[in-house]
Amino acid sequence: MLPLLEPADGQSVAPCSPPLTERPMTAEEAERAARMFKALGDPVRLRLFSAVASHEGGEACVCDISDVGVSQPTVSHHLKKLKEAGLLTSERRGTWVYYRVEPSVLAAMGKLLAMPAAA
Repeated sequence: MLPLLEPADGQSVAPCSPPLTERPMTAEEAERAARMFKALGDPVRLRLFSAVASHEGGEACVCDISDVGVSQPTVSHHLKKLKEAGLLTSERRGTWVYYRVEPSVLAAMGKLLAMPAAA
């Protein structure tokens, strides 16, 4: 599965497509963006993504965000889908997994939906 964002230099990530108002998307760009929107189209996933993005320090332990009204295996499934869409990264520390939304992911999402500046 292609991620929404492609690593540009091993550290940062760049948006995979320009703003929607700049030009029509290619089929590949639309595929990537659709995966992102599909991942965020589920209320539980959107809540998990928001919990990670708004957590102090920009990362959250799964133990801190799993109270979303579904079982732990379901939380893990949803987090996996968010990772597959390129929206989250994770790191195992001991028995816990920590999730992070890189600021560049939020910036790319904002750029994709940005309106052109008024002339």
